[in-house]
Amino acid sequence: MSALVTDQFRILNASNFVESVESSSNSYYITVGLPNPIITGYGRNPTWNTNPPAPIDNLTYHKHYGDTVLYGKKITSSNVRRLVRRIDWVAGSRYEMYRDDYSVLNPSPITNAARLYDANYYVMNSDYRVYICIENGSSGTNVKGNVSQDQPTFTDLEPSRAGDSGDGYIWKYLFTISPSDIIKFDSTEYITVPNQWETTTDAQIRAVREAADSSVNENQIKTVYIQASGANYANGVNQEVNLIGDGTGGKVRIDVEGGKITNTVVTSGGKDYSYALVDLGSLNSSTTGTSAHLIPIIPPSKGHGHDVYTELGTDKVLVYARFDDSTKDFPVDTSFAQVSIVKNPTAVGTDNIYSDNTFSGLSSLKFNTSANGITGVPQVGEVIEQTLANNAKAYGYVASYDEETKVLKYFQDRSLFFNNTTLNHQDYVGISTNGRPYDFEASSNAISGQTSGFTGSIDTGFSGITTNPTGTKLINLGVNFVQGMAVPEINKGSGDTIYLDNRASIARNARQKEDLKIILEF
Repeated sequence: MSALVTDQFRILNASNFVESVESSSNSYYITVGLPNPIITGYGRNPTWNTNPPAPIDNLTYHKHYGDTVLYGKKITSSNVRRLVRRIDWVAGSRYEMYRDDYSVLNPSPITNAARLYDANYYVMNSDYRVYICIENGSSGTNVKGNVSQDQPTFTDLEPSRAGDSGDGYIWKYLFTISPSDIIKFDSTEYITVPNQWETTTDAQIRAVREAADSSVNENQIKTVYIQASGANYANGVNQEVNLIGDGTGGKVRIDVEGGKITNTVVTSGGKDYSYALVDLGSLNSSTTGTSAHLIPIIPPSKGHGHDVYTELGTDKVLVYARFDDSTKDFPVDTSFAQVSIVKNPTAVGTDNIYSDNTFSGLSSLKFNTSANGITGVPQVGEVIEQTLANNAKAYGYVASYDEETKVLKYFQDRSLFFNNTTLNHQDYVGISTNGRPYDFEASSNAISGQTSGFTGSIDTGFSGITTNPTGTKLINLGVNFVQGMAVPEINKGSGDTIYLDNRASIARNARQKEDLKIILEF
């Protein structure tokens, strides 16, 4: 038995994701992590930056990624958009007309697309207005249609010609991409489609939607395609005949020259058609003639512009986040090699869904600010260690170090405690003492770096979320310290990882911002 997952299922999944992001009961975050991908250790390799490994889709890999997350930025409704392919209007190009019957058996004539959504049947003009192509001058004897000469610029609610060239194109205006969306989401490959099309109060979108949903426009037919002109039909112009089918009220004007049908104009689109036939009985002049083949093009349900998600096939979603130095949650002296989307991480020490705008996934240590509080400078990516009261050792990786505040941010993942040269559970020397993770302690015991050789002691008298190292500038540290130590703001590895990307390491800098744009295809 053959089966099919339909395009409408993909469109539904994209819409469900957007609605899930917009729901107040959920929290989605774009996160970045793994500042040291090229060391030897669990989940890393020395060639990572030249050949990033493909992520592995299993729970173990997801949990390990959760151990290495540096920070996250919440995804809001203003930072998520449905997408469609970008098709620019260019003078002299051919565009395909909207048809409801493109398939493997009837591919589109220009792109040879086996489905509507892969055909070039809509355009964006130079003013970021989007139009559906209703007619392109095509017929059974001119299957690819004419070249387009007149750029559509109008915002009328009814389909219209764009100019006086006579190129045969009729366009239907849908929407204009907002300036804010152009700035935030602009792409050479995709264009954004407005959120909440069905419920928005935007005057222009509402006018387009309601015009399509009016009592006269429900499934109103706009075009009758001439597949074959036939022969021996009664000559004449503006001969009106009926559209018959499961709808009512449809009429089309027929021009016949030399017994052949040369032109069709829909005079009344009727309503409620899911199929239609042209009744040419009144124009038959001979039983020996060649039958014409006219195809009424069925519009989307309730008309062009009522549901642009179905009309344009929005099975892709773009999510956006900007990381900058406006908060200490995003340290600027680090790097990252993994990007993810996480749904509903939980606040540290609780089962409550974390909901703040940003979070830090790192632990923190504040060193003493005295002259002997710290010697040397920690290096991002190196291993730090501390001998504990029970003579065990705590280990971590440096993610950031701020020389002004003397705050070091670090993380602990299984590469510190696993067999650190392979991804398996093979025995290794020191497994009894080194295979178990320990937390750092707020004590006088020094912390040192294995690569830089720095040493420092924790400022156990420091508590709070701010510090004033120079006495003139109060600095927000982003997380709350107790006895000179701070924990991550989320439970490590919590939430569902729904997207994961490995990439060459990206170094942050105080003078740059990172715009992350992730495209999800359903």
